Amino acid sequence: MTFKQLTWGVKASFRSYVQAAGGSITPSDGAAISEDGSFVFSARPGGSLSFAADGTANGSMQFDGTVTLEAHGGMLKSIITDIALEATDDGLFITITEAPMNTSRCAIAKLGPATTEPDGSLILTSEITMDGMYQIADNYPPGTPLDPVRLD
Repeated sequence: MTFKQLTWGVKASFRSYVQAAGGSITPSDGAAISEDGSFVFSARPGGSLSFAADGTANGSMQFDGTVTLEAHGGMLKSIITDIALEATDDGLFITITEAPMNTSRCAIAKLGPATTEPDGSLILTSEITMDGMYQIADNYPPGTPLDPVRLD
């Protein structure tokens, strides 16, 4: 199956907090915000991501777009950019280019097995990793459930 986009809201309560604190959520570089507040990233051509019948993944796929969540005059700033799904021996992860240095990649969320929706899209559970805690918001310990990921 070829995927055209990834939709993920990171964590609804985190988005609400940023907005309640007078902050901003800014999509750029091709990312968009969906009607429910989730972020939409367009798939780059050439990915090798595939799913077995049991929902496990193999390969990887990259997506275009950046979302910046900022509040408290910049004291809180999370940048979700250069997003990819990467399958490893330890499972499927969302990885990003690590901010602010932009020199390496880090796995910010571990994804659960895929389930197929009637329309053919895949839904995966997600939970924050240790790197995700540092890159997104340090008040969510590793293992905290995040918003589901949708692949269309």
